[in-house]
Amino acid sequence: MALSAAAACLGAPGVVLADLVRLVPQIKPSVVAVGTYQRTRSPAFRFLGTGFAVGDGRLVATNSHVVPETVASEQMEMLVVVSPGGEQTGTVRQVMRVATDRSHDLALLRLQGGPPLPPLELGGDERVQEGQSVAFTGFPIGNVLGMTPVTHRGIVAAVTPIGIPQANSRDLNTGLVRRLSGEVFRVYQLDATAYPGNSGSPLFDPETGAVIGVMNMVFVKSTKESVLTDPSGISYAIPIEYLRKLLTQVPQQ
Repeated sequence: MALSAAAACLGAPGVVLADLVRLVPQIKPSVVAVGTYQRTRSPAFRFLGTGFAVGDGRLVATNSHVVPETVASEQMEMLVVVSPGGEQTGTVRQVMRVATDRSHDLALLRLQGGPPLPPLELGGDERVQEGQSVAFTGFPIGNVLGMTPVTHRGIVAAVTPIGIPQANSRDLNTGLVRRLSGEVFRVYQLDATAYPGNSGSPLFDPETGAVIGVMNMVFVKSTKESVLTDPSGISYAIPIEYLRKLLTQVPQQ
């Protein structure tokens, strides 16, 4: 009996797995593939990253580096998201960028027409603890494996500053200097396997389903691992507090 109580206090793996079995079907309908669409192109859909529905369900959160600066409108190329369906197919929905926070690599897109998606709940001000269990759902290798969101789990290995001061000036780049000169920007370093297609995936609490971060595979690595010859394979996520701030900048419709 005492052993069972201790296991529960430590977050027994069986409990987390049971919660994930319940939560994953609720998370997946809110997760979309972000990309561009051009009818005359092959393939017509070009995958860029993952996103997820927030707010009123007509907003999609993702990384700003996922969203192209311009879309070639003269070629009828559109910025879209794909909502996965059965048989590894999906529904293409046009979107437009409505807010960007490049300092924290976040962007918000608005769905054009059609019904809203089920929005995910964003976590509050509770402090994320090192060692706590996490999970994330997205498209780890783009649409190569089909339009089926994939869920991975792991732990928060560290809450760490995005920039690490370098002893040698040759190791500095303009992005690192900019991030070191401002306020301390801490990110979640994860003991979990993610891939470039996971950029923009929701990082959530596997017990409650509340989103606590946004997966990031490019922006953070270019800062923290810029001095490495070979990438470490460590995964990172942007804390949800920055997405909540960005949401306040979007006018209600």
